[in-house]
Amino acid sequence: KRKKKERKMANIKSQTKRIDIYARNNARNSSRKAETKTAIKKVEKLVNEGKKEEAVVAMKNAISLLDKLAQDGIVSRNAVTRKKGQLEAKVATL
Repeated sequence: KRKKKERKMANIKSQTKRIDIYARNNARNSSRKAETKTAIKKVEKLVNEGKKEEAVVAMKNAISLLDKLAQDGIVSRNAVTRKKGQLEAKVATL
């Protein structure tokens, strides 16, 4: 099947370009958020299985991804800090 080309409401050329940029950035940001959520789920799974060493390594990776999201303004700093605290608390229970 052929994809239908999206219709743009804007009449101004610069605005139609901005619409394309917003769509591209949205796709990139969604992908990065999904990757981070997967990393967080991996940590939670390892904690539930009781694998402390692997959970600590996975937590460091997840925290790194979260910090990158906050640095780029994709997710707020407060949300990242809250998630990091929750992950650290879960790993500390082991």
